[in-house]
Amino acid sequence: MKKIPKICFTAARQDSAQQAMKRLKSGYDHVPVAQADVIVALGGDGFMLRTLHRYLKRGLPIYGMNRGSVGFLMNKYEEAALPGRIKKAESITVHPLKMTTLDVAGRKKTALAINEVSLLRQTRLAAKIRIIVDGVVRLDEMICDGVLLSTPAGSTAYNLSARGPIIPLGADLLALTPITVFRPRLWSGALLPHQAKVVFEVIDAVDRPVSAVADHTEVPNIRTVEITEDRSKSLTMMFDPEHNFEERILKEQFQP
Repeated sequence: MKKIPKICFTAARQDSAQQAMKRLKSGYDHVPVAQADVIVALGGDGFMLRTLHRYLKRGLPIYGMNRGSVGFLMNKYEEAALPGRIKKAESITVHPLKMTTLDVAGRKKTALAINEVSLLRQTRLAAKIRIIVDGVVRLDEMICDGVLLSTPAGSTAYNLSARGPIIPLGADLLALTPITVFRPRLWSGALLPHQAKVVFEVIDAVDRPVSAVADHTEVPNIRTVEITEDRSKSLTMMFDPEHNFEERILKEQFQP
């Protein structure tokens, strides 16, 4: 981005993010999203993901600055020389996951996930889930609270809480992570190539109901879930050259 970028500012609801947006709008020209070259998102990782969803069809790069609690996907918040920082920023392109569900009534639904697709038990009964990767049954029956498939962008969110691996942005991998697994007791998940087709089949779907969630879209009482990477859709995040994501990953993995 060599020219001076036209910026559209957006912010999370928290006071710190709203006040930051107010100051930035007073210091820099703000344009509507239809006229923008770049969107500057002010908040935390959750707000970055919501912003990516909201402007998915626009195809604009998004430069985040951290006014939230974590900020793995955000740059350091600084108000000075913002257009210059954006011009020097490095871009990373990510593709969402496409979730296709079939519920117990035979209804189909699709949704996109930038973060992860997760399956979760709906009642006190544990879920029983079969896992199929590229047409091969890899686990015939897993007894668990659920399971998730995460993109690199989402690997520092729910996936990390479920003790899944953090994946560097730009890596062509997906994290398959069980949630409170009972059997097989020692199974901790797997790393899959990004082009893998993953199918989850819910065993005893009526008696042991399971819901499927693609980021913010939840589908209850599912029987099967098919997940593939949607290469037809691209999202671009921008980072300062000194944004050392790899170092942050290492530090996070060695936290006591």
